[in-house]
Amino acid sequence: MNRSARFNFAYFLVAVTTLLLVQNCWNQLLSVGPIPYSEFKRLLQQNQIKEVFITDNRIQGEFVVPEQGKRYFMTTRVEPDLAQDLDTHGVRYTGQAEDPVLATLFSWLLPLLLLGAFWFFFMRRLSERLGGGGAGFLSIGKSKAKVYMETDTKVTFADVAGVDEAKSELEEIVFFLKNPEEYGRLGARMPKGVLLVGPPGTGKTLLARAIAGEAVVPFFSISGSEFVEMFVGVGAARVRDLFDQARQKAPCIIFIDELDALGRARAARGGMGGHDEKEQTLNQLLVELDGFDATSGIVLLGATNRPEILDPALLRAGRFDRQVLVDRPDRRERIAILAVHIKKIRAAPEVKLDDVAGLTPGFTGADLENLVNEAALAATRRNASAVEIEDFNTAIERIIAGLEKKNRILNPKERQVVAHHEMGHALVAAAQAGTDPVHKVSIIPRGIGALGYTIQRPTDDRYLMTRSELEAKMAVLMGGRAAEHLIFGHLSTGAADDLGKTAGIARSMATRYAMVPALGHVAYDKEDSTFLGLEGPPRRRDYSEETAREIDCAVKEIVDAAFERARSILKKNRNLLAESAVLLLEKETLDSSELEKLFSRIVPQGDETAPAETMTTGLNQGLDGPETLMNGIQS
Repeated sequence: MNRSARFNFAYFLVAVTTLLLVQNCWNQLLSVGPIPYSEFKRLLQQNQIKEVFITDNRIQGEFVVPEQGKRYFMTTRVEPDLAQDLDTHGVRYTGQAEDPVLATLFSWLLPLLLLGAFWFFFMRRLSERLGGGGAGFLSIGKSKAKVYMETDTKVTFADVAGVDEAKSELEEIVFFLKNPEEYGRLGARMPKGVLLVGPPGTGKTLLARAIAGEAVVPFFSISGSEFVEMFVGVGAARVRDLFDQARQKAPCIIFIDELDALGRARAARGGMGGHDEKEQTLNQLLVELDGFDATSGIVLLGATNRPEILDPALLRAGRFDRQVLVDRPDRRERIAILAVHIKKIRAAPEVKLDDVAGLTPGFTGADLENLVNEAALAATRRNASAVEIEDFNTAIERIIAGLEKKNRILNPKERQVVAHHEMGHALVAAAQAGTDPVHKVSIIPRGIGALGYTIQRPTDDRYLMTRSELEAKMAVLMGGRAAEHLIFGHLSTGAADDLGKTAGIARSMATRYAMVPALGHVAYDKEDSTFLGLEGPPRRRDYSEETAREIDCAVKEIVDAAFERARSILKKNRNLLAESAVLLLEKETLDSSELEKLFSRIVPQGDETAPAETMTTGLNQGLDGPETLMNGIQS
């Protein structure tokens, strides 16, 4: 019988016993009737009393014949000299001594025991919700870190692929944990804290567990949000308890995931309520980082994708004094990651990892794992015996563009607009040098609002872009709108997303990359400080109204030039645009082989539209995110 079954059976026994006791007391109450003493005297005179028990204050007894359905009676004693009357009527009587101390103690003790049992049960349930483990109410101050022993981790560096630079940075931590004396023979000390920084899904948590598996030491894993509770002081208490446990099991690794939930920068003014409690928790963490000896064998690892919001005191030397970037993998690293995940599925022999890696620029390790799983699901849905490259293509489109919405029926006029819009993107991309090749064009609606889409896939991983490449990219984005204007003579709302992307690139060229000669070599807008490129609070403008007007005029001029460039290309290829749109309406989807036949007849862009100067941007990862470009018409 397991513990849960024994626990439930004990509850059952207690419930049955309590029920029997209550029933017995209730039956006694029903069979005993209180009567006045005068009535007792009358019944005694009539020889209706069979037996009595006498105490100092009460008389309890039994009737000869039940009176009013009651077999027993109880009355308050009035005459102390009662024995003569009882002898006269031949009633058997017995004296019964009372213990007032025991009765009084029992009357006080029983309610206290019931109250204590209720309080213990309530606190135990509360501690299970807040403190974990059900070890009592005071356990909410205990650390909720999950402790993995060296035999439980079962993750090594062999299970981590695609982050070779980060692994090499962390290997010396493993060496220190295995040989602390050898590491310190020249007087060097191990960094107290190592902060893993990178976008979500790049493998920061997996790296931390691999370090514990390689070093064969206990691994304390906890999330930053688990330190803060509804009670004041609980967070600081948990930090102290976590480091106390780590000292007892040193050498070991403490891993705090999502460190930004705990280590957010403190406000300039003193906080109140929850903010003040978070600051106390952070202060305790800073004290613990200063308090433990670097040679004690404790290594603190942290992981975050928002390093810009961490408190500066947390990142200074002597605390988290080493930061390791875990970035998005390049093509070679994506091949290594896919090699790990593709072992879990049944892939066809003709599937080449290099081809799949070429289809997935900008994907993280988590994205690649999801891609392999989606490809396996796609192959399962079509009852295939193995996963083929077409299943990977289907999975990529599903991840990037969303599910197909074949039940979203467009009227014939809208379908024509969508077909010309998408072929406008494709033809402008094919007519220009230096643009990413078009992989697929479709007018099947996908996702929330996409009525069609054009997929471009770069041949290489790119980190820099010149002005001419940015202008070509904007022309591709404006190709759909230009095709609508050229063929139908009007503009629709479907290019809203294209317009937003084009305006964003143009404004970055004017304010961040200094690619407008009239504005000079001045960056008027600082790069977003957030690691993920998320929009933060509005920034203060550091230029005048006259400069702002010049920037707006420059942005408009760049966008108009991109539109005219796209329109000029499509005007030269108007017949091909109409023919390819008819083919797209017929097939709904054109792949790369069908597009190559169409593009072989295209009239390329002339050199007269090429820009005079060529400038290079900085890191371009902030422009598009994943490098697979999706140009679509929106509903």
